[in-house]
Formats: sequence, structure tokens, C-alpha cells
Amino acid sequence: MIALLAALLSQSGECPAAVTRAQSAYESRRFDEAAAEFSRALTLCPRREPLLLGLGQSQLMQQRFDEAVRTFELLPADVTTLKLKADALYLGGREEDAEQALTTALKLEPHNENVLYGLGRMYYQQSRYSEATARFASIVEQHPENYRAHDNLGLCYDALNQDVLALKHYFKALDLVFKNHPEYDWVYGNLANFYLRRDENEKAFQTGAEAAKRNPNSARNFFLTGKALFRLSKYPQSIRWLEQAVKLDPKYPEPRYLLSQAYRKEGRAEDAKRELEQFKLLSDSPRSRR
Repeated sequence: MIALLAALLSQSGECPAAVTRAQSAYESRRFDEAAAEFSRALTLCPRREPLLLGLGQSQLMQQRFDEAVRTFELLPADVTTLKLKADALYLGGREEDAEQALTTALKLEPHNENVLYGLGRMYYQQSRYSEATARFASIVEQHPENYRAHDNLGLCYDALNQDVLALKHYFKALDLVFKNHPEYDWVYGNLANFYLRRDENEKAFQTGAEAAKRNPNSARNFFLTGKALFRLSKYPQSIRWLEQAVKLDPKYPEPRYLLSQAYRKEGRAEDAKRELEQFKLLSDSPRSRR
């Protein structure tokens, strides 16, 4: 988006100032202000396409999904616009329309990495694991260093109960991110979850703790690590990890339930009762799409 906006900064009149304000607000994650400035720039600048793109992305980040879709529909239907439109459609709960937009984009560029990834993630979330596997496999065939695709292939093969292939791709993702992508924690959390379901709790603790080290703001990472410690009968340590998960995401129900069990193991009946009640309350409430 920045490259597209750069051409407008050489214009005369009020256009460059409006574009600068919009761009600055977007980069500072002040998306409501960015949307307002992009809308203002549309009345001042001769080129509409980069401004509409910026406006749609700002609306998307504000979770104004229907408005974002309408904005993206004002743009030419190229791969970039179709992918963004699909994101807005999917997050707005219009999954069939999102799939159609991505499929159209794939016809334009059959090997586009971002489109294949978007389709793969959508299919995985819909439990269409074989279709998801095909999309991620297509990515790693062309881009063997794509650690996210390897991680997601691990998830797909895990769901298909093909443990050998799941571990192959999890470990490949680990090799790729270990030094070069210290910010990427997902594969460690996914592998911890894999080990937990197979009662390999010491391995689950090790990978969960590494996930939390890489991303200490993820409630999921602390929950998985706390769950492994609970399984290992290390209840005081488990409580500390689970309490942090609750602190990071008070609306996350699963840590509440396990925390109630850990408190009970430690003889803290009132704390156990409180967390169990919170778990029931949160479980009955609808959760937004993550």
C-alpha cells in the first residue's frame, strides 16, 4: 500500500497532506483515524485506487467487514483486492463468498502463495483437511522455506491421523524458525498440542514453554504449558501458568476449567468453585471468530 500511495505525495494542493495523515495513522494502528483520512483524501486526490485500497484495509482492521467488502468491490478485481475481499468476507462469516473470491484469484495466479495459504487455512478451519493439505503442499513444493505452510501441513496431517507426516512437517517448520524467525511461536504451540493428545506430557511442556518464551502475550501458549504440567502432577507450577493464561485472556474458557481442577488438587476449594463457575459462564457465551 505504501508504494501505491507514494505517487500521490508528489501531487499539488491538499492531497499529499491528507495522504500523509492517512498513511501515518494506518502505520500507527489508529485505524478509525486512517479510514477517515483516506475518505477525505478520496475527495482531494486524482487517483482513487490506492486510497480505496487503504480505506478498505483500514475498515478491515476495524472489523467493519461489510464496509470493507463494499470498498474492495470498487477496485479492479486483481489478486491483491480479491484476497483482501476474501479476508473481509471470511471474518464477516460469509465463508462461501470468501471461498469464491479466493478461487477467482487463484484462476488469475494459480501459484500465488498468499491465495493458496488463505484457501488452505479456510479449508482447515472447515475441517476439509484433504483440500487444505493440497493447498499447503502446493506452497512448499514451490517455496520449501515457507515455515508457515509446513506448520499448517503438520496440523492437517495431524487431523488426518498421519502422525509420521505431521511430525515431518512440524520438525521442518521448527528447523526453519529456530534461529531465523524467533517471533514465530505457533509451531511450538501446535506441537505441544500434538504431544498432549498423545500423552507425551514432558515433550508437551518443553515445546509449550518455548512457545510462551517466544510469545509471552499468548494465552494459548500458557494454557498448553499449564496443561502439560497438570498432567505431570506438578500442580503448583501448573497453577502459575494457567493463572497467566487467564490474565492474558479472561474470556478464554479452557484454562478456567483446568485451573479449577488444579486448585482442587491443592485443596483450594473456593478458588476451584470460582473458576468452575467462570468456565461455565464463558462456555455458554458465543465467542467471536479468531
